[in-house]
Amino acid sequence: MIQTGKTGMKLGITGGIGSGKTSVCRVFNVLGIPVFSADPEAINIMENDVNVIRELNKIAGKDLYKEGTLDRMSLASLIFSNPGLLSKVNALVHPVVFDCFRKWVTLQDAPYVIMEAAILFESGASNLVDRVATVVAPVEERISRVTRRNRLSREQVMERIKNQLNDESRMRMSDYIIYNSENDMIIPAILKINEDLINHINS
Repeated sequence: MIQTGKTGMKLGITGGIGSGKTSVCRVFNVLGIPVFSADPEAINIMENDVNVIRELNKIAGKDLYKEGTLDRMSLASLIFSNPGLLSKVNALVHPVVFDCFRKWVTLQDAPYVIMEAAILFESGASNLVDRVATVVAPVEERISRVTRRNRLSREQVMERIKNQLNDESRMRMSDYIIYNSENDMIIPAILKINEDLINHINS
C-alpha cells in the first residue's frame, strides 16, 4: 500500500455538481490536509497528454483542438447527450488520473490525504481511498450555484446531474455526510470528520 506520511490513510470527497465539494476541501486544506482534485487534473490531462488528445479526437470523430486547446463545450455537448461516448472518454481519462493520484500521494507528508472527485464511485476512484465523505445540497441550490459559476443553462446543469449518481446512492456508500445547504454550517462537520480520522490513525 502507498504510504501517506506514516499512515497511508486516504479520504475521498464526492458530491454532485454544485454541492460544494471545493468549499469543503478548502476547509480541510486550512487544517493542513493535502487535496488532490480529480476534475482539474482530468482537464489538465486532456489538454496536455498527447496520447489522450489523439484518442479523444478519435472518440469524438472530430478535432476538438482546432484553436490549440480543448473545446470543452463541444466535448460536453457530445458526451452528456451520449452515455456511450461518455463511458469511452471516462475509460480513457480515469486510469491516467488514478496514476497521477498514486504518484502525488507518495509526495505528501500529512496524517491523511484527500481525493476530491465528482464521480468518485462511478469512476472506480472509491477503490483508491479508505473512507468517503459525500457533500449534499438541495438540487435547486446546486443548479443556482452552477448557473452562476459556469454560465450554463438550467437544462445543461440538469443534464450533468442526470449523468451522476443520485445523493441517496452516494450517501449509502459513504462513511460521512456533509450537508451544505445555505442554512448548514460545514465547518463543525468537517472538524468532526478530521477528529475521527486522526483518532483512527492514532489508535
